[in-house]
Amino acid sequence: MPTPISSPQNGRIKNLVKLQNRRQRDAQRLMLVEGVREAALALANGFVPEEAYVCPELARGAAATAVTDQLLHLDKTGHCMLFTITPEAFDKVAYRGESGGVLLLIPYWTRPLSSLLLPPNPFLVIIEGSEKPGNLGGILRTADAAGVDAVIISETETGEGAVSEGTDIFNPNVARASLGALFTVPVTAVPTDQLITWLREQHIHIAAATPEGEKLYTAVNLQNPVALVMGSEANGLSQTWLDAADTRLLIPMYGQVDSLNLSVSTALLLYEVVRQRGLQK
Repeated sequence: MPTPISSPQNGRIKNLVKLQNRRQRDAQRLMLVEGVREAALALANGFVPEEAYVCPELARGAAATAVTDQLLHLDKTGHCMLFTITPEAFDKVAYRGESGGVLLLIPYWTRPLSSLLLPPNPFLVIIEGSEKPGNLGGILRTADAAGVDAVIISETETGEGAVSEGTDIFNPNVARASLGALFTVPVTAVPTDQLITWLREQHIHIAAATPEGEKLYTAVNLQNPVALVMGSEANGLSQTWLDAADTRLLIPMYGQVDSLNLSVSTALLLYEVVRQRGLQK
C-alpha cells in the first residue's frame, strides 16, 4: 500500500524541492517528471520510477486513474515506492500548475550509440549547444511527430577528457515542454568526436544547418540516411561540426533578425525530410 505523507516539511518532500536544482539532480542521478500525460508515456515506454508521488485530490479522471493503478502495481511488486501526499505538500514540490497531481522520480539513464536500433534508412537529429530546456523539449515533440529515430546531444570535451556542462536532458522542463516525448524518442548525449566517428562508420550523411550554408535546405536530397545537425541560436555550430559536414544547409531569412528559434529551425528541416521521403514512396 502507498505510504501517506501529510506534512510539507517531510524529508522526502524537501528532497523533491532540492531536485529542482541541476547540481542536486546530477548528484542523486534522479529527474523529476510531473504530469499525468508525461508519467503515462514514461511508464508506457518502460521507464520505471524509483519513487512516485500522487495527490488523490488532484489526480482525477480516467488518465490519472490509469497511471495511479500502474504505480500501485509497481509499489506492490517492489519496483517503486509510492507515496500519497496532500495538496499542500504537492503544491510545495510542483514546478508547474495543473499537472494532475502526479510526480515521478526517474533514475538517469544512459544509451550508448551501439544500443540505438537504427532502421535501414536512419533519420537522426543532432543538437549542439542548446541550453534552453524548452527548445530541447520542443525539438523532441517535433521529432516524435516526424518519426525521427534518435535525438543525440553533441557534447564538448574539456582538455582533461571530461565533458563540459551543457544541455541538461534531465531538466524537468524538458519532459514538460516535450509533452512526454522525452520518453518516446531515443535520446542520448555523446562527445562530439566520438559521435562524428560513429556517423562515418554508419555511412550517415551529415547535414549541418548554418547561416553560411551552401544550399537551400529544400534543394538538398535528404531521402537517404541523414543526421541533421543544429547549433545554438547564439553561437551556431562549432567549427568541428562545420568541418565534418557533408552538406551545409541554408534556411533563407529575409528580415533583419539574424537567427531563428532553434526549435522552429529544426522543425522546418525535419518536415523537409518527411516531405521528401513521402515523395519517395
